[in-house]
Amino acid sequence: MAEKPKANAPSHAPETKPVAMFMPDFDFTKAFSAMKMPAMPDMDVVLGAYRRNLEALSEANRVALEGAQAVARRHMEIMQRTMSDLSEQLRGVNAHDTPQARATKQAELLKHAYETAVANMRDLGDLIQRSNHEAVEKLNRRFSEAMDEMKTLIDKKTKS
Repeated sequence: MAEKPKANAPSHAPETKPVAMFMPDFDFTKAFSAMKMPAMPDMDVVLGAYRRNLEALSEANRVALEGAQAVARRHMEIMQRTMSDLSEQLRGVNAHDTPQARATKQAELLKHAYETAVANMRDLGDLIQRSNHEAVEKLNRRFSEAMDEMKTLIDKKTKS
C-alpha cells in the first residue's frame, strides 16, 4: 500500500535553532568578527626550520653510527690482539717448568691480562663518550639555532 501524504502537515516545518532558544539576542557573526586570529607564520620559514631540524637529526645519527662502527672496529682489533697474545703466552708456558715457576708465570700473565682489559675498556669507553658528545653537540647547536629563529620570527610578527 502506498502512503498517502498528510493533508494537515505543512510543506516545511519551521526551523528550530537550539542556540536561539537559549540566547535569542546572541549574534555569532558579530562575536566571531571581533575575534582576532593569530597571524600565520611564513610557511617557507617554518618549512626551512623543519628541514634544518631534520638535517641536524640526520647528521647526529650519522655521527652516532660512525661512532658505533668505530667501537665495533676497535673491539674487533682488541679481540684479535687478545687471541694472538694468548696464543703466544701459552706457547711460552713450559710444561717442564717447576710448579712454582709455572705459578709465577701464570700470575704475571693474569696481571698483564687484567691491565690490558682495563686499558681496553677505558679505550672503548672514551670512544663511546666522544661519539655521543659529538652527536649531542650537533643536536644542541641546532636547538639553539631553532630557538633563535623562533625569537626572530616572533619579534618580526610583533613589530608588524
